[in-house]
Parts: sequence; C-alpha cells; structure tokens
Amino acid sequence: MLDKRHLSQGLVAIAVLLAILIQLHPPAALSAGQTRTLGIVLVTLVLWATGVLPEYLSALIFFLAALLLEVATPAQIFSGFSSSAWWLIFAGMVIGMAIRSTGLGDRVAALLGRHLGHSYRGLVVGLVVVCTLLGFVMPSSMGRILMMVPVGLALAERCGFETGSRGRTGIALAVTFGCHVPTFTILPANIPNMVMVGAANTIYGVDFSYTDYLLLHFPILGALKALIIAGLILRFFPARMAVAPATPDHRDAIGRMTGQQRYLAVILLLALALWLTDSWHGVSPAWVGLGAAIYLLLPKVGLVDNRRVGQQLNITVLLFVAGVLGLGAVVNSSGLGQVLAATLEDWLPLAPGADARNFFSLVGMAFTTGILTTLPGVPAVLTPMAGQLSDLTGMNLEAVIMTQVVGFSTILLPYQSGPLLVGMQLANEPVRSLLRITVPLTVIALLILTPLDYLWWQLLGLFNTAG
Repeated sequence: MLDKRHLSQGLVAIAVLLAILIQLHPPAALSAGQTRTLGIVLVTLVLWATGVLPEYLSALIFFLAALLLEVATPAQIFSGFSSSAWWLIFAGMVIGMAIRSTGLGDRVAALLGRHLGHSYRGLVVGLVVVCTLLGFVMPSSMGRILMMVPVGLALAERCGFETGSRGRTGIALAVTFGCHVPTFTILPANIPNMVMVGAANTIYGVDFSYTDYLLLHFPILGALKALIIAGLILRFFPARMAVAPATPDHRDAIGRMTGQQRYLAVILLLALALWLTDSWHGVSPAWVGLGAAIYLLLPKVGLVDNRRVGQQLNITVLLFVAGVLGLGAVVNSSGLGQVLAATLEDWLPLAPGADARNFFSLVGMAFTTGILTTLPGVPAVLTPMAGQLSDLTGMNLEAVIMTQVVGFSTILLPYQSGPLLVGMQLANEPVRSLLRITVPLTVIALLILTPLDYLWWQLLGLFNTAG
C-alpha cells in the first residue's frame, strides 16, 4: 500500500510528464508561450499541493523555470515582491513580533478566553464568528489574519494546545478561514470583491450598494458558510481542552495593561483607523502597515528588538507568497485565463430564459477560472465578458457580475488564496491541513449552498431580463 509521501511523489511525476506531453503536443487554442506557461503552472501547483518540496523551494523553482523559458518578463515574474500584498505580509510579521514581545497577544487572548475558552467547540465557533465580524470594520483579509493569528496562537497556548496538536491546528484554521472566506460577502473586505466592483464601474458604469451586496450574499455565503466551516474544523480536527477553564480568581489575575502594551495598542488603533478610512485618504492598507512596521522597528521609540528580526522574520513565507503572486501575474499576462474563459463560454449551455441553467453555468465558470488564475484573477478575466454573457443568458448585467462572488468564494485548492496560505504559514502549521477543510467545503458549497443561493436570488427577484 502506498504511503502519502509516495503518492505525492507519484502525482508530481505525473504532472511533469503531462507538462512534457503538452510541450510535445500543444493544444491548438494555445500559443507557444501559453503552452510553456501551462506546463510550468501545472508542475508548480502540484508541487505546492503535495508538499513534496518546501513551498518556498517550489516557488524558487517556478521563478527559475519562468525565467529560463521566457514565459514573461522578469518584472512580471518577480511582481510578487513589488505587490502591496507582499509588503502587507512583511508589515504583519513585524507587527506580530511586537504583539508577541509586549504580551499584548496574550492579554487579548485572555480576554477572549473569558467568553470563548470554556470548551474547544465554543472556542472554534467563537473565533470563526469574531473573525467574520471583524470583516465589517477592517477592509483587508491579510490585515485581519496578520492581526488575529498571534492572538489565536496565544489563546491556543493558554488552552494547553502544543505545537503539532490538532487543537492548535484547529484554532489556526478557525482564525484563518474566519478572517477570509465568509468575508467575501462584505463588499470592501476582500481584494477580489474590490477588483470586481472597480472593473464593473470602469467598464459598465455599474455601482453596487453595500447593503444590497450584503443582503444578496451574506445570509448563505457568509453566515451559513461560517457555521459550516466551524463544523468542519470540529469534525476533522477534534480536540479537548488540555487546561481546565479559568476560575474567577485566575481571570481577575489578568491585571492592568503594561506601558508597552498600551503604547502598542495606540499604534495599532491608529493603523486600524487609517485602514478603515483608506477610501478617504487614498493610502493603501499595505503602506499604512509598512509605516507602522517601520515605526515599531525604529531604535528607542520602537517595540521590536532589531537584533532578533533576522531570527524571527520568516523569509521562507515571503518567498512562497512572492511565488504565488508571481504565478498569478504570469498566468494573467500570458492570456491563459482568457483562453480558459472563452473555452468555457463555448461549452456552457447558456440560453435566454433558462435561469437555473445559466446561474449554475456562470458560477461554474467563475469557480473553474479561479482554479487556474487564483481568486483575484476571476473578476479580472470575467468582468469584461459580463456584457456578452448578459446577452447570451438574458440575465441582467448586475446578476451576471454577482455570480462571480459565488464562484470565487468557493476555494478548492489552497494556492488559490493568498490569505489562507499566509495564515497557516504565520501559524507555522502545514498548508496541506487547509485541504481537510477546502475540499469538503467545496463539495458542500457546490451541492448545497449554491442551490440555496439560487433560491435566495429568486426570492429577491434578481433574475430579471436584461434591459
């Protein structure tokens, strides 16, 4: 019987053979550059999915292969390093160091533990709910994850969950998924959402109301999916508290905040205020985070020991994230996503008046596009096609665009989502543990939540003929 490692090695070998066969017998619809890109993408994604090599090493192999085969310019291949998301992650690492060194994370964990720490079940459900609600006030998934992962780990330690335990992994998953997946239903809370509404406004002059967007998506894809995520974590990562719930005396022993904790809290509140008002002042959340990180690193006024930055800064995470972002940029620049979308459009049974068939086809189109292009690529590829799809289906333009949300909020493979990868990397938990949740969650989403969403859309009267 094959063990997991041999199976993973076999999958990588198959991916390499397929990549070679694609080069020898290129698909007619692909150019030579797109064919080479497809081979590189296929091998890289399988390496990341199987974990045969460390994720950062697979990213370095991607960089080298893309450069040698000239599938894109060096600026595109290494665009991850200049991405605002990459710098937001770097900033979050520095902020996390400050949260840990001052003990602020332990303090917040203790406060949350008063209400959530009575059982593992309550802890997981509570963290998913708290992190989802944070999406209403903090506009960046990365920012929420970077802020909450240290708190979640401190809470896991207080509850007696050691590194490598199922309980610690479950808490890391609760924070990571809660901060990201349900918040696709809150308009400014995720990058794909903003790419979609920005493109819709630029191309078609369409504006989406915050309230209408929330009403359309949050009940099923937000609230219900959050509870399902918590249930899956409890099902696949069961655990029991290793430490008895805190007594009143122990809870009272939390004490007052130290001077450093108050100082850091002020810095974080200022950063949060700037994150919340980015639409007003126009400064990207990444540069706000970088400014906070630089301040925390400054001698005398900062709270991070510069002598320990080299030891605590996880460069492997930064290399991996740059690889993920670079892969998405290369796929988009090559036109692979557009070829896939056009092919799907020819295959799908779209017809005016067939609302159910059109809805499920468009959701499937968005979901499939996300597997190849990663999540932010879905609106970039499909929004320009929305007018044509509206004509083919007879659905109004807004409804066609909104089907993207159902598709890109359904994540099958971890590499599709940078925030999920970053959350697990920051928690020092194996990325493959994400698959224990994403795979069954995708099945549930496609078989149960998507049909429920269709019925909900019908109830709201969204299926009107195109004007």
